[in-house]
Amino acid sequence: MNFIDGVVLYIDKPLEWTSFDTVKRVRAALTRRMHIRKLKVGHAGTLDPLATGVMIVCTGKATKRIEELQAGVKEYEATLALGATTPSFDLETEIDATYPTEHITREMVEETLKQFTGRIEQVPPAYSACKVDGKRAYDMARKGQEVELKPKTLVIDEIELMSFSPTEIKIRVVCSKGTYIRALARDIGAALGSGAHLTALRRTRVGDTRIDDCLNMEQIVELIKCVEIEMPES
Repeated sequence: MNFIDGVVLYIDKPLEWTSFDTVKRVRAALTRRMHIRKLKVGHAGTLDPLATGVMIVCTGKATKRIEELQAGVKEYEATLALGATTPSFDLETEIDATYPTEHITREMVEETLKQFTGRIEQVPPAYSACKVDGKRAYDMARKGQEVELKPKTLVIDEIELMSFSPTEIKIRVVCSKGTYIRALARDIGAALGSGAHLTALRRTRVGDTRIDDCLNMEQIVELIKCVEIEMPES
């Protein structure tokens, strides 16, 4: 494999790792094995630390493909806790409000999910990498500063209800680049009149790459240790 000319790696990102952590680990393993100081490594599509699943990492000249690769349709499996909200719309922050859930039925959830298919407008979370006046929204939110983000147009191709209880649902979402599943959880909770936040998220597909095509981090590091590496001629 020629990691300077460019290789695309398909990784199952571990829980609690940032996307940067994943890239950093791959770069460190490669530069150590190749006995070089620098190597361009990047990822095609950020995953939150509390999410797992498909992450595409490109090395060397393959980093030029990042924009093309991250434009692919995404598929997620998400677990939503109903009846409570958090400022970050997930488990990064503590619950800030609770609501009744006794009125929620499976039929109500299925009808509500239909509202979120097709072309929709979505306001990104304050705890996100979006920029406001040149600053990252999450940096402002974590400092307690007010963050005002404009809605973005995106496309949700499918939402399937995978499991239901009045306090928790699991859904499968097929959507375009730029969709925040945390924000979708917020909006579904509001539509159900109960509030909601994300408790688990797994990205199962990016474009044609599925979770079954991915290696975990231990396997990636072992691959880098064992694979025959080609170096460009000087």
